[in-house]
Amino acid sequence: MKIVAKNIKIKNQTFVLTNQRAMFWEKEKALVLSDLHIGKAAHFRKNGIALSNQVFESDLQRLSILIEHFKPEKLVVVGDLLHAGDNSEVNQFCTWKEQFLELKFYLIEGNHDKISKALDKKLCLDFKSERYETEDFIFVHDFNKKEDKFQISGHIHPGFLINSPIKKIKLPCFVVSENQILLPAFSEFTGLDTKNLPKNGRFYVFTDAEIYEI
Repeated sequence: MKIVAKNIKIKNQTFVLTNQRAMFWEKEKALVLSDLHIGKAAHFRKNGIALSNQVFESDLQRLSILIEHFKPEKLVVVGDLLHAGDNSEVNQFCTWKEQFLELKFYLIEGNHDKISKALDKKLCLDFKSERYETEDFIFVHDFNKKEDKFQISGHIHPGFLINSPIKKIKLPCFVVSENQILLPAFSEFTGLDTKNLPKNGRFYVFTDAEIYEI
């Protein structure tokens, strides 16, 4: 796996965008991502649709490599850590999480994060709320037009459409606008929305090998 990085400045702070669907916030030593959707494949299998667990295992492996690379003190998930409550993939995540005992896990709850008291105890999160606010930023799963502060959000699973002579290609991206960073979905088992995106945004489109600013 190749990690390609692109530094951007927001409020005089450095955020490192990567081609691995996550970014690093230097000041807080935080790895930030959105829409991991743990349990999605297991949910499909439960409902009679045969899907491999390989994509989820690949997501966790990619996350492990990012943690080893950036050595963050916090992992901030900006919503939809889970997909459909508790299932076998949640058990796998909890086992995986045990290797990073010094890493603080923050969850900004998304629309899929229906977490019971029993599941909350099982996940052992260090912080869980519908929003996480600092002096300069607000982390929310879905962008809120009523907020004045700069927002870091997910939910949309942003994608960029490239029209080639042969076929149309959709690629995941970060979208940076005047008042928002819209994060890509971390899980590769998600669709891409190329329409409901921030206006007048800069697109940081990426592949396995490059990041392109558009």
